[in-house]
Amino acid sequence: LAYALLTIFFWSTVATAFKLTLNYLDFLPLVFYASLVSMLVLAVVCMLTGRFAQLGQWKRGDYLRSLFLGALNPALYYMVLFRAYELLPAQEAQVLNFTWPIVLTLFGVLFLGQRLSLAGAAAISVSFIGVIIIATRGDLLALQFSNLQGVLLALFSTLIWAGYWVINQRDQRDALLRLWLNFVSGVGWMAILMTFTGGWAIPPLNGLLGATYIGLFEMSLAYFCWFQALRLSPNVSLLNNMIFLTPFGSLLVIAWVLNEPIYGSTLLGLG
Repeated sequence: LAYALLTIFFWSTVATAFKLTLNYLDFLPLVFYASLVSMLVLAVVCMLTGRFAQLGQWKRGDYLRSLFLGALNPALYYMVLFRAYELLPAQEAQVLNFTWPIVLTLFGVLFLGQRLSLAGAAAISVSFIGVIIIATRGDLLALQFSNLQGVLLALFSTLIWAGYWVINQRDQRDALLRLWLNFVSGVGWMAILMTFTGGWAIPPLNGLLGATYIGLFEMSLAYFCWFQALRLSPNVSLLNNMIFLTPFGSLLVIAWVLNEPIYGSTLLGLG
């Protein structure tokens, strides 16, 4: 429970951190530096817990899978997500991105053979109505989006995230070690992309501090705490429900730090 609450606290602050840091860094270098911080922190955790010894037991296919997964997350996922944050108010991007459990449920039906009950289908329908309310700021009939590209990117990020976790469902390797290698891969992919796009430049100090915060509290330490919560808890479903406290907590931080007026449509849609 303590690990889960700590994770929720971390994730409640990162939407604000995204928005603040994007004032100093473009989304591409932000993904690179945050992923680099996360990779280094996870390397320390894996070293202290003796996980690196398992790498010798992995096969070539295991490394190739991590190379591919690193392209999905962190590279592609955070590029799409941070670009959405550049285009949308933090409250809209955060809540739209947090519809990934809906997509994950649908992907479970499509790719993992899971069944969707009538009640589950009704719940997903209600959830999608909430998404439309947030995306249109309550103007359902006109379907006028505050920024269509930003909305589509925020929703696309949920497809990437859900796809990433579906692929991970059948991977029996140590979760934290897999995550570290994904970040190694992601940093490599981002370094290549930065080279080809001319994105290398000396980042401002505020940008580096923000990227460090995101690497710690959105990625590495938050993931570690969440994995620990899942490992220790006798009731995983309770933890999965608790995680929905995150967008509510995030709205409070957004209003307090960013001084964004919280739209009634955001609260209604989130509800």
